[in-house]
Amino acid sequence: MLYTTLKGLLFSACFSFLFALNAAATQDRPANPFSDTPFNKVQTPLALLNTLSRAAPAANPKVIGLALSALDCALTQGMSPARNLTVIDYSLVSTKPRLWVFDLVTGKLLFQELVAHGMNTGKNFARNFSNTYGSRQTSLGLFRTKETYVGANGYSLRMEGLESGFNDKAMERAIVFHGADYVDLKLAKKLGHLGRSHGCPAVRTGIARKVIDTIKGEQFLFSYYPNQQWLANSQFLNCPSNRRWAQK
Repeated sequence: MLYTTLKGLLFSACFSFLFALNAAATQDRPANPFSDTPFNKVQTPLALLNTLSRAAPAANPKVIGLALSALDCALTQGMSPARNLTVIDYSLVSTKPRLWVFDLVTGKLLFQELVAHGMNTGKNFARNFSNTYGSRQTSLGLFRTKETYVGANGYSLRMEGLESGFNDKAMERAIVFHGADYVDLKLAKKLGHLGRSHGCPAVRTGIARKVIDTIKGEQFLFSYYPNQQWLANSQFLNCPSNRRWAQK
């Protein structure tokens, strides 16, 4: 009788533990930004675009719209949802904040930062982009963030380029997200432009770890410039099944 009672209690405890474990895993799973709160009440793509645009008034709504279109296409293709979306607008001058990190569940702006481009992409303005090893140029398109590591540039974040022909050599080229001392406005005043990288999106060292820890682990990053070849051929901006978030 005692054995039967203990066996029943043990089974009950194990079941409760497994249930709690499953519940925790469900809570940690990234919510689909297009169906979870507060966006479950959003009826139109324009409403979501307006939410993020209000959160980041300094960002171009057109660029946010393109980023949402690319994300929507990625989800349609079966990629797992992510909580955060990082948007970089390289059409802006390097000495102005041009990186925004959005929480897609709350609709809040988490970061607005300066970001460097590659030394062969341009000086104060970005002009030239590449997917080629050794080019020291920035790549365009949709990326997925991966794991962190400590390397030559300190605490860094690997990124997987998702767009064939435009950024899919990112891993091979060691295009990563990191902090850099040359991302400094005082230095920019002397140089006439922000310091430049070897093609990596680099932010100021004082904020790098916080940003990296926010956007790491299968989140999305969208790198924009009005490059006509990329706009016309991007697999994520020309997705047949995605919603119309913005005009190209």
